[in-house]
Amino acid sequence: MIEVVTFDLDNTLWETDEVIRRAETAMRGWLVERVPGFGERVNRDTMWALREAVARERPDILHDMTELRKEVLRRALAGGGMAATDASRCADEAFEVFAHMRHQVRYYDGALETLAVLSAHYQLGALTNGNADFERLGLDRYFSFGFTAADVGASKPHPAMFEAALQRAGVPAAAAAHVGDHPIHDMQGARAVGMRAIWANYDGSQETVAAHATITALPELPEVLRRLA
Repeated sequence: MIEVVTFDLDNTLWETDEVIRRAETAMRGWLVERVPGFGERVNRDTMWALREAVARERPDILHDMTELRKEVLRRALAGGGMAATDASRCADEAFEVFAHMRHQVRYYDGALETLAVLSAHYQLGALTNGNADFERLGLDRYFSFGFTAADVGASKPHPAMFEAALQRAGVPAAAAAHVGDHPIHDMQGARAVGMRAIWANYDGSQETVAAHATITALPELPEVLRRLA
């Protein structure tokens, strides 16, 4: 029987691109208002180039979306002549503006209702490569636990996050299912450790994905789990 169901967050419980765009816009507005010359000196291309540089020079933080974003901000601020300590403080404050908006999500239709139904029958957990905090979102009403890539030191499909979930839940892999939108990060990662993999294919993709089941909307999930069990 399935006892535990884990969920990816971004693009599984809500659409993420618009959330990130709003968060980045708010953060940039905060920086332009407080840091002289930032708006003229730093644009999207500048930030992308800095991100690529960080990726090359700091592969040890690539799994940690919060630290990665802060390091890019520190470099952008220091590049304008700001002292290192001031750049670090300002980056932390700017990131909090981003983080606030990053948690203003619009859930997919039926998402919260489905989680409420499932939480009465299964132990639920959140597994994300991003930096959304399920407790900050108030999802601890439904989720018993959650892990990010930063928590375990590796991003899905690495087994570390799935194995951490199984250990925390106290169940074997055969008693757990994972729901996510990404064919590799979620589906291949879950199957590799022996969990059931349920693909959240909301846009009707015809891609061939190695999953035990597919849903096109979250309210389908309770019946799919019953069939898998």
